[in-house]
Amino acid sequence: MIAVADIKTARKFYEDLFGLEVFQDYGRNIAFTCGLALQQEFDWLVNLPKEKVLKKSNNAEIVFEEQDFDGFLNRMKEYPDMEYLGEVIEHSWGQRVIRFYDPDGYIIEVGEDMKMVIKRFLASRV
Repeated sequence: MIAVADIKTARKFYEDLFGLEVFQDYGRNIAFTCGLALQQEFDWLVNLPKEKVLKKSNNAEIVFEEQDFDGFLNRMKEYPDMEYLGEVIEHSWGQRVIRFYDPDGYIIEVGEDMKMVIKRFLASRV
């Protein structure tokens, strides 16, 4: 579960960009079928002062894999204000990834589905 400032904004972001489906909706808390949950007013839930709930802590990331990585990159163009952590990179194991911040300052990593990377690797060896 991640803390969000506005549940509607966060929900729309994850539904529209990643195609996530809501499993449970409790108003200020929602859970997607993939297991990710969003909580508005996180400070209230865990009994912490608001200032203790940090934004952009840069100490964790949420990771997704995409079968159509290039298509995903094209969908990202619909978010002109997206803050990126650099360009697309290719890891030594052949997987391309991109990192950016979601509306609440969480680092998101989206990488090619590893099945696609393996398929490309095997095709190059034939």
